[in-house]
Amino acid sequence: MEWISIAVLVLSFLTLLILGVPVAWSLGISSFLTLLVSIPIMPAYTTIAQRMATGLDSFSLLAIPFFILAGEIMNRGGIANRLIDFAKALTGKLPGGLLYVNVIAAMLFGAIAGSAAAAASAIGGILGERMQKEGYPKELGAAVNITSSTTGLIIPPSNILIVYSLASGGISIAALFLAGYIPGLIVGLVLMLTATIFIRKNKLPMGETVGWKELGIKFWRAVPSLLLLFIVIGGIVGGVFTATEASAIAVVYTLILAFLYNELELKRLPKVLLKSAETTSVVLLLIGSSMSMSWVLSSENIPQMISDFMVGFSDNKWMILIVINLILLAVGVFMDITPAVLIFTPIFLPVVTKIGIDPVHFGIMMVFNLCIGLCTPPVGSLLFVGVTIAKTSLTKVLRPMVPFFLAMIFALILLMVFPELSLFLPRLFDLL
Repeated sequence: MEWISIAVLVLSFLTLLILGVPVAWSLGISSFLTLLVSIPIMPAYTTIAQRMATGLDSFSLLAIPFFILAGEIMNRGGIANRLIDFAKALTGKLPGGLLYVNVIAAMLFGAIAGSAAAAASAIGGILGERMQKEGYPKELGAAVNITSSTTGLIIPPSNILIVYSLASGGISIAALFLAGYIPGLIVGLVLMLTATIFIRKNKLPMGETVGWKELGIKFWRAVPSLLLLFIVIGGIVGGVFTATEASAIAVVYTLILAFLYNELELKRLPKVLLKSAETTSVVLLLIGSSMSMSWVLSSENIPQMISDFMVGFSDNKWMILIVINLILLAVGVFMDITPAVLIFTPIFLPVVTKIGIDPVHFGIMMVFNLCIGLCTPPVGSLLFVGVTIAKTSLTKVLRPMVPFFLAMIFALILLMVFPELSLFLPRLFDLL
């Protein structure tokens, strides 16, 4: 019966995706069909509805709409401009400096907003036209913007790390947030090193010379925005407030900054709220339907079966980790990151804990692995955002993206082989 349930779940879900049914509906329908194997139709209906509702009944999930709103306010409130100016001042008179600016600005923006799509939209929209005017290949700029925006999902605050905490049964959000810093910086560094190859090959223009005084001015203008990072993360790690309370504080703080910068008029605020509500509704529908599937998986004992099979298949933890990462890379190509985390966390977490992998380390590795999928067709949301912002075509961007894609794979291998890259800071703050 269990293997029949697995077959129904997998085949129905894949069939619905191939037919073009939205992921959230595919998750819910395939979960319902799987339940029909073991229980009648009416109890199956009510069970799925109940599990979707109870899956969203979590106080920690309130952080997601608040952080989405904070990111939207940052995008429209002039905060991104100040971060880009500071990043430009940091790169100074470097050849191809705008590529470095893109990576650094995406890291700073992501570290405050926690949204990869918002970073790709804001940074790409501001830097795109300037790159073209200075002779940068449009497709190269888009490739850098798309891949560097993934750092916003690793460097805290990150909505997807909150989702992982929920799916894992309550792993400390503070530990996950701290664990994301070093990996996020490594990803940014690897992408900048890859950009250096293109800079030398294309002989891209040099950046502007910036003196210490000008650098100080740019930094001072960016301080209020950067201060949010210390308020949010410092408050969570210090136990002053929870991640949910921190997200609400982030909204108030970014709103005050946007009005002080005089770049967000009161009459534009309803549009910002509406856009945030649209994004939140999509994310929460995915979470609700994913939680119903997670319950179906657990009720059919599927995670335990997969765990026993994988551990029995090999007792070499590196072999198991490589297999899991290859599966996640394949999943990321066809599925968005939120449902992927919710579905595969309860499947793979028992496996990795059995072989001695820390859940915090696995969470960072898993999220970054699935971030790579955001940059790949056919589902990659960041890929389509970046292409749209750059006003170019998908086929033209894919070629310059290949080296950056390989660089991200290299960074993933580093994170897998050296767990202390993720665990050093949480251990330092005694959160493990």
